[in-house]
Order: sequence, then structure tokens, then C-alpha cells
Amino acid sequence: FTSIYSFKSIIFWINILGKHIVKSKQNFNMILLEQYEQQYAVLIAEITSEIAQLKQLKGVERRDLSSKIDGSLAEAHELLEQMTLEIRDIDVTLRPSFQNKVSCAQVELKRLQNDYRSSKEAQQKQHMTVLELGGGDGDYYDDVSIGNDQRQRLLENSERIERTGNRLADGYRVALETEALGANVLNDLSHQREVLQGARSRLRETNADLGRASRTLNSMMLRALREKAVLYVVGVCFVVAVGVSLYLTFSSSAPTA
Repeated sequence: FTSIYSFKSIIFWINILGKHIVKSKQNFNMILLEQYEQQYAVLIAEITSEIAQLKQLKGVERRDLSSKIDGSLAEAHELLEQMTLEIRDIDVTLRPSFQNKVSCAQVELKRLQNDYRSSKEAQQKQHMTVLELGGGDGDYYDDVSIGNDQRQRLLENSERIERTGNRLADGYRVALETEALGANVLNDLSHQREVLQGARSRLRETNADLGRASRTLNSMMLRALREKAVLYVVGVCFVVAVGVSLYLTFSSSAPTA
């Protein structure tokens, strides 16, 4: 019985700990989502402002700002991917709300990308027209020849992809560790179940032994009672025989006198 009580206590505390871990993880995911949402809002505001400024710049300043916008757009896309991953781990009742937010954010990001692309294409067409007419100060040609900037952006995107891959690898490692922990808990529970089954079998055997001992004891008590009754009967018969003998002896000697 002590083993059964201990096992129930272990199961109770494991359930409590599991619920606490799940709740803590969900709270942590909610905090992360709120942080990602705030970062995304700030980033989108900066991108919108930078796209508006891009139309007023040219030359080196415009190239630098374009590179910055490219990096900001990639970072915004990465934030949306992180939010999508975190949504999978929150409570089911809260997922639709965050999924709608992510969908709206994706539409907004797509619109900004189209605006940015349209702005760059319009400026490039304008610069090419100026070059064909023989105008310009040389900065326009620099704007068209942006191979180095493209390579730099590719390198930056590769670094971001690598960081994302590292985060995914860390997440996969955490998932494996969680799976291993769960397997250990299941193994412990299985062992405790085997112990309880063994204890229950021993209790059944003990109960059967006690039943047999009780029946044997009852049989011995009945036998003792029978023997005691026989002894009483023999004693009574002996006393009666002695009394009869004495009576006959005294009665036979009385007339002779």
C-alpha cells in the first residue's frame, strides 16, 4: 500500500510539473510573439519611411539606402518566419488571432516590396533616359552598375540564412532533448508500473496464504474441540464407573455384616 501511494504521488507531481512546463513554455512563446510583433512594427515603419526617402536621393546615398532597405526587408521576412514557428507552440485557442496578424503582415510586406521594386525600376528607367540623352553627372551610371552591391546583399542574405539554419538546428536539438526526457519519464513510469504489478501479485499471494492459514487454524481448533469433548466424556464415564464400583462394593458388604 505504501508503494501504491508513492506511485500515485509521483504521477500527481509529474502531471503538475508537466502542466507547469507547458504553461511556462506557452507564456514564453507569447512573450516572444509580442516582441517579434513590436520589432516587426518598428521595422515596417522604418522601411516605409526609407522607401519614401529613396525617391528623393541619388548616387551613393541612394545606393546605401537601397542596401539598407534590402537588409530590412530580409529581416522583416525572417521575423515573420520566426512568428510562424512560434505560433505552432502556443495555445490552440490563441492561434487564429496570431495567424491573422501574420497573414496581414505578409500582405503588408509584399506591398512594401512591390513599392520598393517599382520605385527602383522607375528611377532606373529615368536614369537610363538621361544617359541616352547625354545628360547626367556619372552617378546614374553608378546606379545602374550595382554588381558589387548585389554581391554584398547576397552575402548578407547568406549570413541571415545561416543564422536561421543555426536557430532551426538549436530548436531541433531542444526538441530531441525534450523527446529524450519524455522517453526517460515513460521508462520510469513503466518501471514503477512493473513494481506495482509485482507488489500486487505478492499481495495476492499473501492473501491466499493467509486464507489457507486461516482454514488450517479453524480445522485445528475444531479438532481440539472434538478431542476436548472426547476427554470430558471419558472423564465422566470414569467417574461414573468408579462411583458404581464403590456403590456395588459397599452394597455387597453391608448384608454380610
